[in-house]
Amino acid sequence: MHRARLALVGLIASVVLVGCADSGATTGAGYVAGDGSIVVLDQADRQPAPAISGIGLDGSKFALADQLGEVVVLNVWASWCAPCRAEAPDLETVWRETQNDGVQFIGLNTRDSDNAARAFVENFSVTYPNVIDRDGRQQLQFGSSLPPQAIPSTVVIDRQGRVAARVLGVVSAPSLRAILEPLIDEPVISEPASP
Repeated sequence: MHRARLALVGLIASVVLVGCADSGATTGAGYVAGDGSIVVLDQADRQPAPAISGIGLDGSKFALADQLGEVVVLNVWASWCAPCRAEAPDLETVWRETQNDGVQFIGLNTRDSDNAARAFVENFSVTYPNVIDRDGRQQLQFGSSLPPQAIPSTVVIDRQGRVAARVLGVVSAPSLRAILEPLIDEPVISEPASP
């Protein structure tokens, strides 16, 4: 199991694109740039995801708890973020490939106006739901697990509702597929019925 995990991390590291040139540096745009680092947790090391909820750009209500049983890809982005624009086509591609495999993509739009966020979604033909997190409060709830510490960041949650992986910076389609494939194959473990 340990060797398989190392091999997966090695594969991901070899195909990952770096989000920004300055690893962890604060840029002039007022955000922390990602360094492209990827963390994938063994099942025993995963912690429950926080109770993320909010309103979508389309006005719908969203609660992460409603996605239990699905693998969730939660991507933190902003319209003014150049690395977010770079990764948008890959995210949409992998979403279209995996949505029938029990995978749900959710965009978490931060530090943005609704109009700018909607224009981004339209310009990049993003079809998965996007939730407004203007002040970053939803992101902060990941503090005890794998917090999304950069824009963009991608957090992947397993079918049991546990944080399984995180990418800081731009995520490529090949690296995202490498993260998702084993999670898609994991069974859903249901709680035994109480007597």
